[in-house]
Amino acid sequence: MRADKNRLRRTMMFLNAQKPSLIKDPYIYKLDSIMLDLEDAVAENQKDAARFSLYHALQEIDYRGCERVVRINGLDTPYWREDIRCSVAGGCDAIRIPKTECANDVKLVENAVADAEKEFGLEEGSVLIMAAIESARGVMKALEICEASERIFGIALSGGDYTKDLHTHISGTGLELMGARQNLVIAARAAKVQCFDTVYTNLNDMEGFRRDVETIHLMGFDGKSIINPRQISIVHEIFTPTEKDIIFSEKVVKEIDAKKAMGIGVFTVDGKMIDIAFYDGAKRVIELAKASGVYKGDL
Repeated sequence: MRADKNRLRRTMMFLNAQKPSLIKDPYIYKLDSIMLDLEDAVAENQKDAARFSLYHALQEIDYRGCERVVRINGLDTPYWREDIRCSVAGGCDAIRIPKTECANDVKLVENAVADAEKEFGLEEGSVLIMAAIESARGVMKALEICEASERIFGIALSGGDYTKDLHTHISGTGLELMGARQNLVIAARAAKVQCFDTVYTNLNDMEGFRRDVETIHLMGFDGKSIINPRQISIVHEIFTPTEKDIIFSEKVVKEIDAKKAMGIGVFTVDGKMIDIAFYDGAKRVIELAKASGVYKGDL
């Protein structure tokens, strides 16, 4: 069965694929996606053990609708091809490419995924791809990366490596990430794929985390990478439409539908001037509310 490129992905939590205690039941937190990590979280001499754990988790655990993405090792390592074979054989939903810098990186992974689907008898195109952008070159090539494959469902910023490449560091203010963040969102929107923000590593600063999530929500991101279940509720709260937003969007859609039939192009809703340009945005709010399980209307 083909995976859904446009599914709800507000939260994507990193988990060490080698540790059964972490990967056996993360669905209890009701997050949208899990990131089963074979890369940075796994020591060099434990890659085979991590794949063994990953395969059996994918085969034997019912994740109850939670999307299962696997972060493979870098394309400059000897591990990534076997990572893909193991992940696809196990039944993952998507592969995350680390340190993506050009369209060819995506094409290499795309070909390996297609070979694995054929080898293990899966429908062609059933496994999706996302690309992590971790360098200045990757940021500059973001649109090319987004358009490199039909399997791409989104791109994600990895702030730690990116700031090192810029000769700076994570400050907690978001200033050093602003250019990359906006560039990635613009590229993703141009290519009609999703865009995800980097992790916030200071678990002792939940107010700072909330401000960070509010910022990236305003910038247009689809969701955020996270490292701890404590972060889930804040992200879901901010990325789920409020009742006020939903009610207003319903009014906009209904009014535009009605006025369009009457030949009226500009009108007001709750004192705000509205025209056809507001229609798609209002529909998106309603679709997001439906996907989030909070919509009770009739549109």
